[in-house]
Amino acid sequence: MQRWLPEPFIFAILLTFVAALVAMPLCYQTPLEVVEHWGGGVWNLLAFAMQMSLVLVCGSTLAAAPVVKRAIAAMARLPQSAPAAIALVTVVSALCCCLNWGFGLIVGVVFAKAIARQRSDVDYRLLIASAYSGFVVWHAGISGSIPLTMATPGEALSMATNGALTDPVSLAQTIFDWHNLMTVLFVIIGITVANTLMHPKQGILTIDPMLLKDDDHVATEITTSAKTPAQRLEQSKLLSWLVALMLVAYLVIHLGVRGAGLDLGGVIMIFLALGLLLHSTPVDYVRAFGKATAGAAGIILQFPFYAGIMGIITGIGVSGISLGGVMAEACIRISNPVTYPLLTFLCAAVLNMFVPSGGGHWAVQAPVMFTAGANLGVDPGLTGMAIAWGDAWTNLIQPFWALPALAIARLDAKDIMGYCLIDLLVTGVIICAGLLVWAI
Repeated sequence: MQRWLPEPFIFAILLTFVAALVAMPLCYQTPLEVVEHWGGGVWNLLAFAMQMSLVLVCGSTLAAAPVVKRAIAAMARLPQSAPAAIALVTVVSALCCCLNWGFGLIVGVVFAKAIARQRSDVDYRLLIASAYSGFVVWHAGISGSIPLTMATPGEALSMATNGALTDPVSLAQTIFDWHNLMTVLFVIIGITVANTLMHPKQGILTIDPMLLKDDDHVATEITTSAKTPAQRLEQSKLLSWLVALMLVAYLVIHLGVRGAGLDLGGVIMIFLALGLLLHSTPVDYVRAFGKATAGAAGIILQFPFYAGIMGIITGIGVSGISLGGVMAEACIRISNPVTYPLLTFLCAAVLNMFVPSGGGHWAVQAPVMFTAGANLGVDPGLTGMAIAWGDAWTNLIQPFWALPALAIARLDAKDIMGYCLIDLLVTGVIICAGLLVWAI
């Protein structure tokens, strides 16, 4: 990986050209059609890119609060050996990603950095890779976008699946089905064992703890006897508390009263409210926030390119077919009721390299895969989870989702992807076995 994996931005450009070159002959599209699909899709992820940037920045700002840093530092002292540290980071990351993928993505790497400050015998690259590896279970957890969409009643579900799903599929048939729960359990065990065994006995790459302390934010209290009105507002804790109270009140109404699910916007609000409460003053929060924004540069630059790739994959030209549809149809032609979930998973895994988005997968695969699954007699919950697992699995080697973690850790994708490739192989065997058992 160190030798062959380019910078994530270069990787995104190469994937763009690959998608374009494949779409033209397979979908009978002209170069001009492909360019139109690409340009038409470039801005389709702007809202999502902003959400991802805010998850990174607000999560990092929260982690910079003095009380949070002390709590994380105390937890980081728990492991008594390097393998134990790797195992603990992996489990914490995976469990948090099961609750919410945005929360887990940030918490895992922040915790890993805290351990790196405490221990000089842990390989830093593997530590960050372990924090990221827990992300593989996110789409099988309670924030999984595809199972949550399937459980939402309404006309949109029937339209998205071409009428294959007229009634919602309960979470008991997807996320909380015992087959899925056992697969999640064995995947977490698998990556924990694999990450622990990968820790080198010699040639450990560590990082100077002083390099990790530049995140520290020192509160600056104005001590002059005569504060200006502006300075009083900047130092007013009441303003922070009032804004945080509004955020909490909205979340209580949205989640508790309205019964809505915790989405990415809710996670951002939680990070924002806690950050405002735990930083000393509004101006301290602003300064910590400003320091954290530099890490969002990769997200801002690369998300439009992946949105363009999604445009190529989903774009339908004069021929009436799309590249995503061609891939799905190829999977269907060689399937039977037992192998269909497995092949659906593999199709989603390949597609995820070009369309690393749960919503993108739903748009491309739902109209085709649920109809074919119904014709083969495959349970729709299994079909949906096969797509969800495929979407999550190849995230291990797709730098797109690693950007927030890498920004916080100050590493390149090539520094962790070698370890993630091993995790990909280990989890691939476990997930395939789980889907086959579920189908049988």
